[in-house]
Amino acid sequence: MSAESGTVHEHHWEVSWAPLLIAIGVMLLVPLTFAAFFVYEAQLYGIIFAGLGTPLIVAGIVKWIREGVTEPAVISGVSDVGIGIFIISEILIFLSLFAGYWMMRISSGAAGELWPPAGTPEINKILPLIMTVILVASSITYHKGEEEYHEGNIGSFKKWVFITILLGLTFFGCTMYEYNHLIHAGFNPGTNAYSTAFYSLTGFHASHVLIGIISFLFLLMFGTVNKMFVKVAGIYWHFVDIVWFFVATQIYYW
Repeated sequence: MSAESGTVHEHHWEVSWAPLLIAIGVMLLVPLTFAAFFVYEAQLYGIIFAGLGTPLIVAGIVKWIREGVTEPAVISGVSDVGIGIFIISEILIFLSLFAGYWMMRISSGAAGELWPPAGTPEINKILPLIMTVILVASSITYHKGEEEYHEGNIGSFKKWVFITILLGLTFFGCTMYEYNHLIHAGFNPGTNAYSTAFYSLTGFHASHVLIGIISFLFLLMFGTVNKMFVKVAGIYWHFVDIVWFFVATQIYYW
C-alpha cells in the first residue's frame, strides 16, 4: 500500500518451470550418465539417462529462452546482474575443466611421459585456426546487428543475426566433422587422459555454441523482441568467443 495515495498494489509472482526441467535434465545427463558409462560400465543405463536428460535440458532451455525473448522484465536491472553472475559461474566451470587438464599435462611432463599419450592420432592444427576466424567473425556480425537494432532497423538486425547463426552453425559443424574423423581413427573419450580432456573441453564449449544458436533463432522467430535479451545474448556470445581462445590454445597447441 502506498503511504501517500493509499493504493494497494497486488504482488505479482513470475513462475517458470524451465529451470526445474534443466536441473533435472542436467542431473540425469551429467552425473548419472557419466557414472553409468565410466564407473559402473552399464551402457544401457547410461543411454537411458542420456535419453531422458537431453530432451529435458533442451525443452527447458527453449522455454526459458522464449520467455526471455518475448516477456518484459518484471524488475528492471536484474538481467544485468544475472548475466554477470551467470558468466562468473561459467568461468568457474571452465576453470575446473582446465585445472583437470593442466594437472594431467603437468604431471605427465614431470614424470617424463609422452604427451599426448599413446593412442592419440595426429590432431589437425589448421582446423582450430579456421574455427577461431569463424567465431570471431560471428561476434563482429552480431555486434553489427545490435547496432542496427538500437537504430530501429529490425530487418537489418535480423539479417545480421541470421549471418551470425550461419557462422555459428559452421563452427559447430567443424566440431562435429573433427569428432567424426577422430572417432573413426579410434580416438574417443575413453582412449586416454588426453582424449577425455579433449572431448570434455571442446564438447562443453560446443554445447554453449549450440545454446547461443538457439537463442539467436528465437530472435528471428518473433517480430517483437526484448531489448535486454538482445543485449544479454550478445554478452553470452562474446563470452563463448573468448573462451574458445583458451580452449584452442590449451587443447590444440600445448
